[in-house]
Amino acid sequence: MTTLASTIQAFFTDYLTRQRRASPHTIAAYRDSLKLLLAFTASQARTPPARLQITDLDAPLIGAFLDHLEKQRGNSVRTRNARLAAIHALFSFAALRHLECAAVIQRVMAIPPKRSDRKLVTYLTEHEAAALLAAPDTATRTGRRDHALLTLAIQAGLRVSELTALTRADAFLGTGAHITCTGKGRKQRITPLTPATAKVLRGWLGEHPGKPEDPLFPSRSGTPMSRDAVERRLTKHTTAAARTQPSLKSKKVSPHVLRHTAAMRLLAAGVDTTVIALWLGHESVATTQIYIHADLAIKEKALARTAPLDVPTGRYQPPDALVEFLESL
Repeated sequence: MTTLASTIQAFFTDYLTRQRRASPHTIAAYRDSLKLLLAFTASQARTPPARLQITDLDAPLIGAFLDHLEKQRGNSVRTRNARLAAIHALFSFAALRHLECAAVIQRVMAIPPKRSDRKLVTYLTEHEAAALLAAPDTATRTGRRDHALLTLAIQAGLRVSELTALTRADAFLGTGAHITCTGKGRKQRITPLTPATAKVLRGWLGEHPGKPEDPLFPSRSGTPMSRDAVERRLTKHTTAAARTQPSLKSKKVSPHVLRHTAAMRLLAAGVDTTVIALWLGHESVATTQIYIHADLAIKEKALARTAPLDVPTGRYQPPDALVEFLESL
């Protein structure tokens, strides 16, 4: 086994799993990034991945790989930076184990992430959200499940991974109704529920009894819904809702858009951004600032409080006949 192969194995089994206790999503993201890197390196070096050495993954090759992601695979700058972060994590781990490769590792670690454009967040208006919630056919069990899931997503702003991981025990629907979930960084948080959302969830749970550890939103086989399943159901209901709310046709509605919608509804209600950050489980309040940039109403209110500029109106008149002649040339 080469030093690279043993280092990658130890990186996943010892460092990420045992020492860092990284989430399955983090491990999967790092795994996919390194699989792409090894496949690219093997094609360039004409060497099977199991025989590659750390020195084969030098800075020029990593740079070529990142260009390959953007140009050949069509990845965005953010995806490119995420792949680079996984490579940096591996090489940071390798630096402590292979001092003989320090020069190669140092040059790879010096590759910076690319700056990317930050677009305004997409979210649903009140009318669009109402149309989406009315789209599922509540005469069917699947429709009632989807209606409950969308209601919770728009009100609580949970990530799709948090939604699919919820169990029946995570929903407390008595006095002080709330949802308990585990978010990024294994941080637990409690999100309060409105009476309307609690009523929908109460009706959904009441129609199919189960154990506390059973999924809150099960698939037909009784297992937790996958991320892809949630996205497919959301796409279907968005298409149906667009018939009554045409503005939805121009929006790409994903589960994360529902999370943005929850944040924008809180912001419109006058909730402080620090509370919104806690509500969404953001690591930093700075992350929540994107919603302020997207809210035109806040900017319009600020504009209304400013004094109008004393700008004279009318067409420009040249001060002199000679200047007028020169302007006409």
